[in-house]
Amino acid sequence: MTKDKDVYILGIESSCDDTSAAVFCDDKVLSNIVATQDVHKAYGGVVPELASRAHQQHIVPVIDQALKVAKIDKKALSAIAYTRGPGLMGSLLVGSSFAKSLSLALNIPLIEVNHMQAHLLAHFINETDSKVPEFPFLGVTISGGHTQIVKVKDYFDMEVIGETLDDAIGEAFDKCGKMLQLPYPAGPEIDKLAKTGNPKAFSFAKPNVKGLDFSFSGLKTSVLYFLQKKTKENPNFIPDNIEDLCASFQYRVVDILLSKLTKAVKETGISQVAIGGGVSANTGIRNALLEKQNTSNWEVFIPKFEYCTDNAAMIGIVGYLKYKNNQFTDFATASKARYAI
Repeated sequence: MTKDKDVYILGIESSCDDTSAAVFCDDKVLSNIVATQDVHKAYGGVVPELASRAHQQHIVPVIDQALKVAKIDKKALSAIAYTRGPGLMGSLLVGSSFAKSLSLALNIPLIEVNHMQAHLLAHFINETDSKVPEFPFLGVTISGGHTQIVKVKDYFDMEVIGETLDDAIGEAFDKCGKMLQLPYPAGPEIDKLAKTGNPKAFSFAKPNVKGLDFSFSGLKTSVLYFLQKKTKENPNFIPDNIEDLCASFQYRVVDILLSKLTKAVKETGISQVAIGGGVSANTGIRNALLEKQNTSNWEVFIPKFEYCTDNAAMIGIVGYLKYKNNQFTDFATASKARYAI
């Protein structure tokens, strides 16, 4: 398809507990608005019913703000892209229903997006001084619900070559954070406290999993039994050693991730590595990858912090890439809680 005018895409993301809308002009971000949901902190995790209700409250103001910041009228939009899945079904339905309704009202194309593909394709957002990976590259999706190593052959030709057999990496952070008496979400707290701790203070288990797959349940169990033993000896063990505990836990998580990535690079011969997903905001992981780039022949691609967590900019860029290829969807397309990459 030959482009003879600017393409304006509205991206809508509502897969979990963040309501987000972004407006693109071709492959450039004009706005990226995110409304978070604080209601879940009291429960120590995302409550699906509360999440979907909050999306209903946020979606209109968020989209209105995205259009205002982008300084365009909704009638100028070329298409609407939305997250089809994976995610919480109630949350997905709020975004998909709104996208379909607005698409029908404006008589413009509708584009469905796989959330996990979007995390990796966020690297193709056109920004000053940004560099993009060349195909093929290894994509690493690390989030609260997923941990995958993906061979990315083209924009929409991806193959999962390794994934978690149990807990996702973000889930391990939150569960172990709860054991460490940290508030939800625990990932950012662990990351912050780890900066002043000793990563070699305590040694936690490293699961022995064949191939390129991951397991974090053994690490979680190791932390649990260790804390039970130590707090029996000293009730104040956790607060007395919180920085070292966080640093030691994060060190092991990074060790597990880098070991599998090193194996994947060796087996595939692909040395370009791009990360995506909420946990890619973790400074321990980012620093370890940059160090690997300096000591090996890897070329590492790390997204800006605002494109790590769930956001509509990553949905918008996929919408633009699909728009160029006339990859549109119809109103009968159903949301999918589980949606393979």
